[in-house]
Amino acid sequence: MHELTWGLPVILYLFLGGLGAGAGAVSASVLLRSGGGDQAGLGFKIARCGALIAPIPVILGTGLIVLELGTFQAGNWFRFINLFKVINLSPMSIGSWVLGLFIMVSLVYAYTFLKADPHPGDDRHQLRKLSAWAMVILGVGVALYTGILLGAMPARPFWNSPILAMLFLVSALSTGVAVILLGRSVFGKHVDKEGKTTSDAYLLASSDMLLIGFEILVIFLFIMYSHLTIGSVKVAMGVILGGELTTLFWFGFVFLGLLLPILIELKYVIPTLLFQKQYEIPRSMEVLVSVLVLIGGFLLRYVVVIAGQITGSIGI
Repeated sequence: MHELTWGLPVILYLFLGGLGAGAGAVSASVLLRSGGGDQAGLGFKIARCGALIAPIPVILGTGLIVLELGTFQAGNWFRFINLFKVINLSPMSIGSWVLGLFIMVSLVYAYTFLKADPHPGDDRHQLRKLSAWAMVILGVGVALYTGILLGAMPARPFWNSPILAMLFLVSALSTGVAVILLGRSVFGKHVDKEGKTTSDAYLLASSDMLLIGFEILVIFLFIMYSHLTIGSVKVAMGVILGGELTTLFWFGFVFLGLLLPILIELKYVIPTLLFQKQYEIPRSMEVLVSVLVLIGGFLLRYVVVIAGQITGSIGI
């Protein structure tokens, strides 16, 4: 029986934090690439959807970690403030400040879209553009921070990999695209006036497909790094290579969260990509792909957090 110090609240914090950071970074980058937010169209619509989603999961995840760090005993409710009392180069200190800044900027960024008819050139245009630049930097920072935080613990061999931060970053961007696609599928217009699938669906699906492909590559590098490393890191990786988390990692995360979504997306993207046909996908398939990617993103954090604890600590 393994003793776990970090449980579901920490796992959900890592997942929700990456999800919101990914959605914010994707939204802001799409806005800036669309003429710096000066052009109306699908880029602006995607940016608005991501901007309104981004703060919510990050605030929820931060609330969970605050409860995990504090207690319900009088006098200890605000223990988390200690993270901001000391500023140094530790991952925890830097990450806390980046996370706090992201929450504030993401709320400002979302505010610029909270109008009856937001559009390029409106009275919040300059604020929207300025906050978008900050969102790209802070979103990537929050997504990287969680992987760096775990990777900075050499006493936990499963986490002790320089590739873990990159894996968490790519996963955050992928789940960010997925949650925007899900929000657009559920609350947005699935078809245009002519009954055809709207063009932003193709942009999101193709982007998600590329990110999943890159995530598969990073997973390969993550495993190869441990395989080529001698000692405890290689031994710890056995927990997903025949050990007790093997099924959850390979079937839950890799197959359901990566391979199945990319295969479904390829079926609908390839005709448009190679033969310039009209992109058409049922709403049910959009929702399914998005949910699978989100499940995969959660399972990745679950496996990583649990594996790092059950493989035990080592002497330094």
